[in-house]
Amino acid sequence: MDSESDNYLKSVIINNKSAPVSIDDYRLSNIKSIVNSWAGNQLSEIIKSGSSAKGTAIKGVSDIDLFISLKSDTRETLKELYNSLDSYVKSKGINTKRQNVSIGIIQYGLAIDLVPGTKQSGYQNYHSIYVSKKDTWTQTNVKVQINLISNSIHKDEIILTKIWRKNHGLDFPSMYLELIVIEALKYKPVGDLSNNFWAVLAYLKNDFVEKLITDPSNSNNRLSDILYKYEKEAIVIKAKESISEKYWSDIVW
Repeated sequence: MDSESDNYLKSVIINNKSAPVSIDDYRLSNIKSIVNSWAGNQLSEIIKSGSSAKGTAIKGVSDIDLFISLKSDTRETLKELYNSLDSYVKSKGINTKRQNVSIGIIQYGLAIDLVPGTKQSGYQNYHSIYVSKKDTWTQTNVKVQINLISNSIHKDEIILTKIWRKNHGLDFPSMYLELIVIEALKYKPVGDLSNNFWAVLAYLKNDFVEKLITDPSNSNNRLSDILYKYEKEAIVIKAKESISEKYWSDIVW
């Protein structure tokens, strides 16, 4: 690869990277008020999480994730909380989109994902969350996840892979994607953008499907189980197609 390739990919990042959204942004005031009303005395805190908190957010996807931390003595099941939050937000006249662990909404031009979770008694920052795709629950720690990704030396490659995912309409959950990129580039140098992104595509083509990826805050949370095999194979097929392309502009834009 050459500097022309690097320059093109850097321009793609600049054109697609989303500006960070503060937890205190005035556009969040209404939904934070609604969440406060829904949670009542069971609310512990609302935490900025997801790609915006990690510095890997891109335009056209969620602008900010709000993790709704509920107290450990909350009585409702995680599924009941997820359904209740969805219904309550809808009752306020806001359209919702039910996603795997989050509820997506649009407010004042912001794409916001709401993730309810219950604190685990005695474990600081560890939460249980509902996983709707497989109708189960898992333990996670969003602060551990944020620290790992925000401190990664390969954030540009993570952003590029997210842009590639968006360009080709792939189902590839962000935390899973981020950890796959880190794994693919484990022994790669910093700043070699085009060669590193090519290495990510090669990893997706050759090693992705069978690779076990776990939540950095919970080794029992197998993130690689989020996708079914046919969904992983769709990613592999697109990686193969991308590697066969002659120009970067046909791979990512």
